Amino acid sequence: MFVSLSLSSLLTLFFMILLASLLSGLLFLHPRVPMSYVRIHIGILALPPLVSLLALFNNHVNGNVGPWHLDTLAWLIVFFVLAIGLIIQRFAARYLMGDRSYRKYFMLFTFTTGAASIAWLSDDLRLMILSWGATLAGLTLLIRLNRGWKAASEASKVSGRLFSLSWFSLLLAVIWLFQVTGQWQLSTALTNENIAQLEGWERTGINLLIVLAVIIPAAQWPFQRWLIESAVAPTPVSAIMHAGLVNAGGIMLARFSPLFNGDIASIVLLILASISVLIGTGISLVQVDYKRQLVGSTIAQMGFMLIQCALGAYIAAIIHLILHGLFKATLFLQAGSAVRRFEAPARVNERSSYFLIMAGRTLGIVVGAAFWLMAPSEGYRLISAFILGWSLSVSWTQLVAFGEGRMGRMAGLSILGGAAIVYFSIHHLFYKWLHTTVIQSVQPPMPAVIIVVCLLLFGSAIGTWAARNRSSSAFAVLYLWLVRLGEAKPKSVESHPNYLKQYLS
Repeated sequence: MFVSLSLSSLLTLFFMILLASLLSGLLFLHPRVPMSYVRIHIGILALPPLVSLLALFNNHVNGNVGPWHLDTLAWLIVFFVLAIGLIIQRFAARYLMGDRSYRKYFMLFTFTTGAASIAWLSDDLRLMILSWGATLAGLTLLIRLNRGWKAASEASKVSGRLFSLSWFSLLLAVIWLFQVTGQWQLSTALTNENIAQLEGWERTGINLLIVLAVIIPAAQWPFQRWLIESAVAPTPVSAIMHAGLVNAGGIMLARFSPLFNGDIASIVLLILASISVLIGTGISLVQVDYKRQLVGSTIAQMGFMLIQCALGAYIAAIIHLILHGLFKATLFLQAGSAVRRFEAPARVNERSSYFLIMAGRTLGIVVGAAFWLMAPSEGYRLISAFILGWSLSVSWTQLVAFGEGRMGRMAGLSILGGAAIVYFSIHHLFYKWLHTTVIQSVQPPMPAVIIVVCLLLFGSAIGTWAARNRSSSAFAVLYLWLVRLGEAKPKSVESHPNYLKQYLS
């Protein structure tokens, strides 16, 4: 049973332990500290997420204390980021052993996740800007830590330039908001009275700046290049990048959600995110490099998350970013076992498989239509119905239609049903936590939603056509274009890390 503490007591305890973890990271930098100290450091790192979990279940979780905005969303995201950081650092303790920058990695990991947690707890816009800038700077330093490696150095330059653009865009939006409202506190600046002071063009301008600040760290088109280049970073760096930082756009948009009213900024975000879904999916399908497959998947998944934000479904976006973070961190940390042995494909009864595939497609259409008809006037319902129906059809095909024998199909059906139960259970739990702290903003007009659905349908049609016309010249052009889009620049590619030669001579 959790002990009920006041907000100020929880906050004080949290920052004391967070400071202790940062000091522990600094201590580990000293060459006289034994390497075995890393175990003690990881033990200290386990304390901040425990305190944030205590705050999440505390009876007095919501409220403001000085420059801090403490609600369920803030504590949930802080717990998620710090817990993911703890798991990844525990993994890195052995994975990075022997690296010349071993000590620096742990300091930068701790600094980056700590800065991110401060950013999401901040109600003061100035503190939020500084903390988010520190997070982006820490991520850039993690990418370039092996700066003797030309590929890593080039990747960090690309990331640093785009992160700077993102940060300055958010800075301009915050300054503009302050100039109109006269408030540095986010919760005060976004009250109905202060928002009413904004002219229509001012509101659109601020929203566009926030959208630009969000889509760059989320690696959305046309700014996906930095994430592709960053594939040269060590696996633990990629894991924390994809699991806890790339998906920060959903949190930022949720915090600024009262500003968004379905205007041109929401439509721009909707279209760019939809294009990113198609591009990211294509990259993940054509790449043979495992990490770049995951990069393409992340681009597409972040596109779906931003579509949810553009449609005002912030609770769904928060659930998406957390589940995606857990899933993607797991995939990166098991990247070393991604190579599988070749096995001859089992013979499949084509006749029964065909009927099962058609049954899956019919089921997908029925479930998607039923989901949409529950609230046909909501744009988010239309997009969700399409995604739900398509996902169900694909999952049914892979798990049931192509199952090996009756037992294989029964197992696939059980997995599909179990996954659905788990998802809806998690969705119910998160909705219960967040429905009082996350605002649903005005949705963009239905024509914009229909355009997005058409884009997704077009991408699905192209994928179906490509699967059936692999020998055509048009398929070759599309394939090579996606391969080129998913490849890093020549400066960021090196067949062998030449900087290691100095240790071999």
